[in-house]
Amino acid sequence: MGSTSSTLAKIPNAEDLMQETGFTPAHLVRLYDRFKVLDKDKKGFLTPQDFVAIKELAMNPICDRIIGAFFTSGGETLDFPSFVRILAHFRPIDKNRPKEPTSPDPINSRSNKLKFAFQLYDQDKDGKISRHELLQVLRAMLEKQVTEEQLESIADRTIQEADLDRDDAISFEEFRKSLEKVNIDHKMSIRFLR
Repeated sequence: MGSTSSTLAKIPNAEDLMQETGFTPAHLVRLYDRFKVLDKDKKGFLTPQDFVAIKELAMNPICDRIIGAFFTSGGETLDFPSFVRILAHFRPIDKNRPKEPTSPDPINSRSNKLKFAFQLYDQDKDGKISRHELLQVLRAMLEKQVTEEQLESIADRTIQEADLDRDDAISFEEFRKSLEKVNIDHKMSIRFLR
């Protein structure tokens, strides 16, 4: 615990970050250490290129979309507090944490997890997943496992089933509704955050 306390003292606004994200002191220290390893140039921020050094991420077929999700505010750099806030989406939902009526949903709420996942598809940020955007993700994830015709059929069927207002796209609300029965907490988790 002594080393956790001393490292925690080096993290600016650590208490505020823990309150906002729900991370424990040990998790925050682990994330800080990981951030420092990724920040090879010791600049105090990360760039998209720094994320490519994460072997498991680099192997992911939608690596570029995941990395892009860390840089949603339009910047090309990411400081430690922003890094922690993004990773908080992958923290398990704390079912025992009391919800204040006037406070926003926690970062790791089901709704915020779904919004994060939605943005991986909605690359043009128009609030809808088009057939073209869905096909891009399917191509990346399924690569040569299926034919182009099969990919198009999967995309068409997915949109047909999820598109409740029949505008040939999937809105966030339709996306949320289509995933009602999916255990998002299990799907969007990072092993060491459990």
